[in-house]
Amino acid sequence: MVKRLSCLLFLIVFFSASPALAEQAGSIRGMVFDKDFDAPLAAAQVSIAETGQAVNTTDEGNFVFGQVEPGTYTLVFSKDGYTRQVKANVVVSPGKMTELDAQLSGEFTEMEEFVVQDVQIGTGTEAALLDLRMESPGLMDSISSELMSQAGASDAASALKLVAGATVQDEKYAVIRGLPDRYVVSLMNGVRLPTADADKRAVQLDQFPSAVIESIQVSKTFTPDQQGDASGGAVNIILKGIPDERILKLESGISWNNQVAGNSKFLTWKGAGLDYWGKKSITRQLDNLGSSWDGAVGVSERGEPTDYKWALTLGDKLEIVDGIKVGGFGSFSYERDSSFFDKGIDDKYWVENPGDPMTPQYEQGSPSQGNFNTSLFDVTQGSKKVKWSALGAIGIEIEEYSSLSLLYMYTKVAEETATLAEDTRGKASLHHYWPQSYGPEFDNYNPNDPCHPGNNQTNQMAAPYLRTETLKYTERTTSTLQFSGRHKIPTPEIGIKNLFMVLEPEIDWVVAWSEAELYEPDKRQFGSLWLADSWVPGRYVYVGGRRRWRPGYVAESMYKQFLPAANFNMGNLQRIWKDISEEDEQYAVNFKIPFEQWTGDEGYVKFGWFRDKVSRKYYQESFTNSNDTAAPYNAPWETSWSDKFPSDNHPVKAVNTDVDYAGKQHISASYYMVDLPLCSFFNVIAGVRRERTELSIMTHPHFEEGAKLIFPDNPDVLQDYDREKADVSFKQKDVLPSLGFVFKPLKNITLRGSYTETIARQTFKELSPISQMEFLGGDVFIGNPGLKMSALKNYDARLDYTPYEGGLISFSYFYKDINSPIEYVQRNAGFSYTTPMNYPKGKLDGWEIEIRQKMGHLWKPLDGLSLGANATFINSEVTLPKEEADALEQLDVPMEKRDMTNAPEKLYNFFLTYNMAKLGLPDTDFALFYTVHGDTLVAGAGQSNGKFVPSVYETEYGTLNMGLSQKIGKNGQLKFQVKNLLNPAIKTVYRSEYIDGDMTKTSYKKGIEFSLGLIIRF
Repeated sequence: MVKRLSCLLFLIVFFSASPALAEQAGSIRGMVFDKDFDAPLAAAQVSIAETGQAVNTTDEGNFVFGQVEPGTYTLVFSKDGYTRQVKANVVVSPGKMTELDAQLSGEFTEMEEFVVQDVQIGTGTEAALLDLRMESPGLMDSISSELMSQAGASDAASALKLVAGATVQDEKYAVIRGLPDRYVVSLMNGVRLPTADADKRAVQLDQFPSAVIESIQVSKTFTPDQQGDASGGAVNIILKGIPDERILKLESGISWNNQVAGNSKFLTWKGAGLDYWGKKSITRQLDNLGSSWDGAVGVSERGEPTDYKWALTLGDKLEIVDGIKVGGFGSFSYERDSSFFDKGIDDKYWVENPGDPMTPQYEQGSPSQGNFNTSLFDVTQGSKKVKWSALGAIGIEIEEYSSLSLLYMYTKVAEETATLAEDTRGKASLHHYWPQSYGPEFDNYNPNDPCHPGNNQTNQMAAPYLRTETLKYTERTTSTLQFSGRHKIPTPEIGIKNLFMVLEPEIDWVVAWSEAELYEPDKRQFGSLWLADSWVPGRYVYVGGRRRWRPGYVAESMYKQFLPAANFNMGNLQRIWKDISEEDEQYAVNFKIPFEQWTGDEGYVKFGWFRDKVSRKYYQESFTNSNDTAAPYNAPWETSWSDKFPSDNHPVKAVNTDVDYAGKQHISASYYMVDLPLCSFFNVIAGVRRERTELSIMTHPHFEEGAKLIFPDNPDVLQDYDREKADVSFKQKDVLPSLGFVFKPLKNITLRGSYTETIARQTFKELSPISQMEFLGGDVFIGNPGLKMSALKNYDARLDYTPYEGGLISFSYFYKDINSPIEYVQRNAGFSYTTPMNYPKGKLDGWEIEIRQKMGHLWKPLDGLSLGANATFINSEVTLPKEEADALEQLDVPMEKRDMTNAPEKLYNFFLTYNMAKLGLPDTDFALFYTVHGDTLVAGAGQSNGKFVPSVYETEYGTLNMGLSQKIGKNGQLKFQVKNLLNPAIKTVYRSEYIDGDMTKTSYKKGIEFSLGLIIRF
C-alpha cells in the first residue's frame, strides 16, 4: 500500500510540475443572427453553462470568449423577445479557435431544429439535460456524466439513485416511483437489453461503469414510441459517442474501505482468487461422481485485497472530403473492488399463536419435543469483484442529412463471495422464548460447561449451534452490437403557406444484437451442527450378567451433518453449477414528418415498427452427499469441520430434481403519434401503440422421476413431472393509448399532463409450474402457468418553473391504477413454497418535488455554490386475493390490503457543489451528496406451517458522499472522495399492527470507502 501511494504521489508531482504537459487555452467566437430577418442580432447574451462565462454580442452580432480551457461545453444564446437556443457538445481544443454561429427566432415561433428531441448527443452536462427536460413532450428526469463524476457514482446503478423518484433494488435493479423491475424498461442508446438474471427480467445496472456513460435519462411517462411495459419508466443509458475533436483521457485511482483495510481476517476460501480479467475455468469433476470431490467446502481467512481502477478514453472526428466526416471513439475501464462485514444478522421469527409475542422460527422438531433448530444467524461476509468494460464506436456523417454509426460494448463482472453464518443465540435463548419448556436454569448458557442443562444429552439437540458456509463465484457478461442510422430527406415545400406546411421528413433505424450470460460454476454450501461437551452421569450396567457401576464421563464435543431439511436424502454439502444465457435480436424503424401549422409553430407526426426476439437457455446441475454415513467429527466449536471435510470420504451424487428450460419471448409492435401545437403555448401529444407478446417455455429435466409440479387449481398436491403440463405458451395482444399536453402559459413556466395505458409481463421463472430451489433445502419457488400480464392506467402531471438558466422548481403528481398486479404468496403442500399470483387490484400514487438553485443569483458572494434537492413521497396498496385474506383471518390477522413490495415510502436527494473561486481557489471544487431511502416493504405477511409471519420492511437509511477535486496544471485533475460517510446499518424488520414494535430480521453495514484518483487529459 505504501509503495502504491508513493508512486501515485510521484505521478501527481511530476505532472503538476512538468511544463511540457501544459495546454494552451482555446477560444470561441461567432455571430448571432435574427433568423426571421437574417440580420445580425445585437445585445444578445451568450453564456457557457459549465463555467458561468457570459458576453453580449456587438452591434454587428459578434461575440468572442478569448480564454476557454480545453473541453466540451454547452452554450446558451438568449435575448428578450426571442426563443432561447442551446448548443451542446461544443468542443474547445488547445490553442485553437472554435467557430460557432446561432440564429434566434421570434419568441412566438418555436424552431424545432434548435430543440434536442432525440437525445443522443450533447447530454453530458446538467445544463444540457435541464434544457432537454424543459423541451421534452413527456416527463423526463436525468443525470449527466458531470454530476455522476462529482457524486463518485461508479456505475449506472449507483448513479440512478440521484434521479428524483428513482432508486435501486439489491444494488442492481431499477425502481422508478416505487415500481420495481417488471414495470421498468432498461435501454442502452434506446435499445432493449437482455438479462441473464435467474429470477427477473430486469437488467443488472451495476454492470455498466460510469466511465462509458454520457448520461442516464429516465422517462416517467409512456409515449407510443416507447416500450409498452415502461409502466414505471424507461431507464435509457446513453453511452459516450464520437467527439467533434480529438480526445485522450487517462484515469487511475486507488480506494480502501474501512471494514476491509488492515483486515487480516478477510473472508475467502482456499483456491479462491480472481484473475486479472475475471475468468475461471472450473471442471465439474463428473468423473468423480460416487466419490469425494476436490476443493474447499468452507471459508478461510486471508489478508485484505487491493482495490484500484483505471480507464482510458480516446476519440476523434475528421472531415475527409467537403461535407463528409468520419470519426471513432474507444473507451476501456477496469476496476477491482472488495467489501466486508462481520457483525451481520439474519434471523427468522414468527407468531406461534394469535396474540403471542414473536419467537424464533424452528424446524425439524419443536421446543416441546426438545429436538429442533432455530435460525438466528450471525453473519460474516467477504466479497471481491473485478469489473471491466470495452466500448468502441465508428460513424460517418454526410453533411446534415445522413449519419451512420456502429457501436459495440462488452461488460464483464466477476465476483466471488464467502459467507459464514453461525447460530449460537438460539441455544442461549431457550428460557427467554419458550419458558413453558425450559426453565431459568437454561440461562447463562456456557458451551464449555459439560454440566450445563443445555448440554445435557436430553437437551443437546434443542437449538444446537449451527454453522453454514457458502462459497459463490459468478461471472456476468453483457454485450451489444448496434448498427443505426439517421436520415433527413430533402423535399420541396408541400402544403399551403401560413396554414400547413410539411417540412423535411426524418428516418431513424437501429439493428441490434445483444447477449447476456450468467455463469455460476460451482456454488458450494456446507452445513454443520455442533454439540458441546456433555457430562454423562455414572450408572449401573450389566456386564456378563453382573451389575456393575460405570463412572460418569464427558462425551466429547462433535460435529454432525446439518441437513437443510427433514428430508434425509439431502446431504450437508451441496454444489451447484448454473449457466444462463440470453440472446436478443432487435429491429426498429421510426419515421418522423415535421410540419409547420397556421401559427408558425412546429409539430410532427411519427410512426414506426419494432420487433424484439429473445431466446433464453437455462442450465443447472446440482450435487450433494446424500445418504452420507461418515462418522461425526470430534472437535471444539472454534475448529471448523469444513477444514477437514474434503480429506474424508464423503461421496457426492447428482440430484434428480434439476430441470433446464429454453425460453422465448417475442415482442412486435407498431405505433402512431402526433405532437400538435394548437397555438404557440399549447401542444397536444396523442397516439397509440399496438403490441403483441409471445412467451413460451420448453422444459428439459435431467431425471423425470425427480421433478415435481404444482398447479394453482390444486395448490396442495405435488404431481410428477409431465412435459405437456410443464411446458407453457402465452400470447396476448394489447392496444395502448396515450394522450398528453404541454402548456406554457408564461415564458418560464411549463405544465405537462398525460393519461396512458401500459402493461407488465411475467418472467420465464414465474410461468413454470416446476418446483425450483436456489439450493437444496432452501426456499422453494413454484411458478404459475395461469399467471396473467398486469395492466396499468397512468395519470401524470408536472409543473416546472425555471426562474433563470440552470434554476428549477418542480412539482409532480402521479397515480397508477394496476389491474392484476403480480405479487408473491406463501402456500403449503406438505412443505412451504412461494408462488406468484395476480392480486385483484393495486394502486400507487405520490408527489415529487425538485429544486435546483445557483446561490449566486440570490447573493453575489455565493457565486459558485449550487444546491439541489428532490423528494418523492409514495403511497401504494394492493388488494389481497380472497384465499390469501382467508388464510390470514384463520390466524386472527384480518388483512384485506397491504403495501406493494419494493415501493419505498419516500426518497430524498440533497446535493451541494461549490467552486471555490471566491475563496481564491478557482481550480478547486467541493461536492456533497446525501440520499435517503425510506421504509420499503420487502415481503408481505403470510403463514408458515400454520404460524403467522409478519411483513418484512427495509427500514429508512441515509447515505452521505463527499468529493473534493483539484485541477493540476492545464490537463491534470486530482480527486478525493468519501462514500457512505455515515455508514448506517442496512436493516430489515418484521412489522405488523398485530405485533408489538419492530423485530430485526437482517442487519449489516457496508463500511466507509475512501478513494484517491488522478485524471490526465491530452
